[in-house]
Amino acid sequence: EDAEITGLLNIDAAALENFNLVPNVMCTSRQNNILVEKDKPFAGSRAIPLYLDRNHFEHALETIAKPPLFSILPIKPAKVGILVTGTEVYRGLVEDKFEPVIRKKVEYFNCEVVHTAVAADDETLIADSIQTLLDKGADLIITTAGLSVDPDDRTRKGLDRAGLEDVLYGAPILPGAMTLLGRIRGAMVIGVPACALFHKTTSLDLLLPRILAGQHLTRKDMAKYADGGFCLNCKACTFPKCPFGK
Repeated sequence: EDAEITGLLNIDAAALENFNLVPNVMCTSRQNNILVEKDKPFAGSRAIPLYLDRNHFEHALETIAKPPLFSILPIKPAKVGILVTGTEVYRGLVEDKFEPVIRKKVEYFNCEVVHTAVAADDETLIADSIQTLLDKGADLIITTAGLSVDPDDRTRKGLDRAGLEDVLYGAPILPGAMTLLGRIRGAMVIGVPACALFHKTTSLDLLLPRILAGQHLTRKDMAKYADGGFCLNCKACTFPKCPFGK
């Protein structure tokens, strides 16, 4: 089966398993929640013997009658606001290297970076910067670093002051354990931990396409990453053609 659009593959895993429990038929696919490209194959099915018993054929069809076994969720490019936090960067003592990393990842999905703000480690300044990004039209805000329990890290408190809701903090993903997800007045928020500066592939690469596809991630969704969420940090990164996040 070839993808009709580029988007996020969504699989009814229970129905797929039930289909494969029917004798003499098989169906296999790429992993759930992976990005698939238009006109590229993502699944295949076969009748194993030369002739298939009608009862088995009808039973197989019943298992996938509804909802669809496979669907592809379109990626919806966002208007992205980037918030870089850190007093040293704010004062110009340290060069920011985070913004280019985030920009490259979001522009891969045709997102537009509408504004980049830099704030010191001060919750009021961080909250004010969030408001600036919202005023610029951002519907996805990505913050960088400042998410640990270190007393100097104020990003989380600044987000709370700005009205952060629906918070998911922490994920069983390495690198990216201190990832934060939430919403502020209709805008989605992704808090990216500092590891994204030192690792090519992190939790952001797993979560960003799902968020752009409109998925509302829950704590259970995040917990599922415990199986496969450990990156091997290969010298030559081949993500997504690797086990990370699968």
